[in-house]
Amino acid sequence: MKILCLSSSLDSGGAERVLVSLCNAWSRRGDAVTLVATFSGGGKPFYEIADAVEVLYLAELVGIRKKNALSYVRRLSALRHLIKERSPDVVVSFLPNVNVAAIVATLFLNVPVIICDRDDPSSRSPMEFWEICSRLTYRFADMFTVQTEAVANRIPGIYPGLNKVRIVPNPLSEGLSSFSAKAGNDRKVLLSMGRLASQKQVEKMIDAFAAVAPQFDNWDLHIYGDGPLKESLHSAIAASGLQERVFLKGRTKEPWQIMAGADAFVMTSRHEGFPNALLEAMAVGLPCVVFDCPSGPREISRDGQDALLVPLDDHDGLASALTRIMHDEELRLALGRQARESVMARFSLRDVIDRWDHLFREVGAIQ
Repeated sequence: MKILCLSSSLDSGGAERVLVSLCNAWSRRGDAVTLVATFSGGGKPFYEIADAVEVLYLAELVGIRKKNALSYVRRLSALRHLIKERSPDVVVSFLPNVNVAAIVATLFLNVPVIICDRDDPSSRSPMEFWEICSRLTYRFADMFTVQTEAVANRIPGIYPGLNKVRIVPNPLSEGLSSFSAKAGNDRKVLLSMGRLASQKQVEKMIDAFAAVAPQFDNWDLHIYGDGPLKESLHSAIAASGLQERVFLKGRTKEPWQIMAGADAFVMTSRHEGFPNALLEAMAVGLPCVVFDCPSGPREISRDGQDALLVPLDDHDGLASALTRIMHDEELRLALGRQARESVMARFSLRDVIDRWDHLFREVGAIQ
């Protein structure tokens, strides 16, 4: 089977990690896979991509890296030419702006298109440019995939006319099973991983940790990630007086090793699709404290059986949950073991690839 996959970039985001994992798995079984970064200006992929996967940067194909209306039209034309030239059995696209381009570029080409959203579309303003474009074009896709039932139930009211909406969760990457959290650190690490952007509400995590830190002088908060709020978060840490206990660690290419060296995990997002960081922290065996945002954590944790779910934006509830986790080592170990067993059983790469094959059959990409 010939699969052409589209992503805005090949940077360090969760969507990029999932797409690279899928492309690698498809190529290993013998599929011809082309991975196209549609709007990136080039550069080296953040995640390791198998040699058998063909990687193309659309900006390099057209020779324009500027972001303006003319460059967009030229890249869209180049994408359509590429699809006609390669004649794939299916096009798989991630993220709204790329989804719109995929639909427009394949009009009348008789190539099935599966578009994917990695977030909760209800969290976006209907007046955003790409959201307006999405609402106009998504009905022409052959299939739309989301990651949770909660999001799937909201889609008909957001994108009318879509005929096929399917649920496909993120897979756990191969090799993750060899990493396991180890207890017994002299200084305990409360870990967070994610983009330093408003969606993640890292400042609320810092506030909650500051509230309980005096009770637990052997715990530190390590925050991995980068983003536009980096400087303001440095200021928030300084204002809390916790510069020696709260650390912004930047990006990492070794998230599983970092997780294996931590003692607990915390996530305070306002909204998510299906958060990889939470899924992987649970797979490593970390006990997790997470806001019950509208999509993702509740499904991953089986309604709070495998993690401590805190009502969204509940500062006191977050501080209380952190206190429980940081105080009770027996609870940490038991919850971590349970989390690992649960997600390993439900989100293996093999199972998710099987789900994708079912989708490919539905749209006629394979018989």
